[in-house]
Amino acid sequence: MDITLKKVYDEAITLPPSERAELVEKIMSSFKYPAQQEMDTLWAKEAEERLDAYEKGLIGSTPSEEVFKEIDRLR
Repeated sequence: MDITLKKVYDEAITLPPSERAELVEKIMSSFKYPAQQEMDTLWAKEAEERLDAYEKGLIGSTPSEEVFKEIDRLR
């Protein structure tokens, strides 16, 4: 691993889980590809469907703190 990349990684990995997730999202959104608009549309539709299902009581939820704790535990 390049020294600069390693340095950035070493700093990023110390961030709280929610900030690491935000950083990943920002990095991923920096990639431009032809189908990006289509993917964004599909993800928006998926999010709306999940919200509707949650509001109707068809699915439950897990607090983000629990999700990130589990992710950290599995590392």
